Amino acid sequence: MKGYSEKKGNAPLNQNPHHRWVRGALFIAGTICVGLGILGIFLPVLPTTPFLLLAAACYARSSERFYHKLLNHRWLGSSLRPYRDGRGVPLKAKILSISFIWLTIGFSVFFIIHPLAVKITLILIALGVTVYLLSLPTIKR
Repeated sequence: MKGYSEKKGNAPLNQNPHHRWVRGALFIAGTICVGLGILGIFLPVLPTTPFLLLAAACYARSSERFYHKLLNHRWLGSSLRPYRDGRGVPLKAKILSISFIWLTIGFSVFFIIHPLAVKITLILIALGVTVYLLSLPTIKR
């Protein structure tokens, strides 16, 4: 069932011309996430691993070649393989990710977003992501 619905008889995502724009958008998003992940190596406020995980997810749906390049990269792949293999996420990545999520969503909720429904939605999303990250196994280095 990779990328298609058997009930509707759709072609797989990589073969259906209707979904070319989706693959293109996912590829662009993956590339942006790789860039942000690389920036995170040098900027202590920006988390690296979550951006690389998101890039891997985008590449997995858009470009098998770039997905494998990312996973097998000498430096970047080392933070992705433990998650993919089910071993977990480094403690530092969890702390930075959760901090960054609450910092950005908190700033948005208190200073930028005005409709109450949107504020509540953002807080629920942050809570859901936090619970998910905390539920992952932790790699202590």
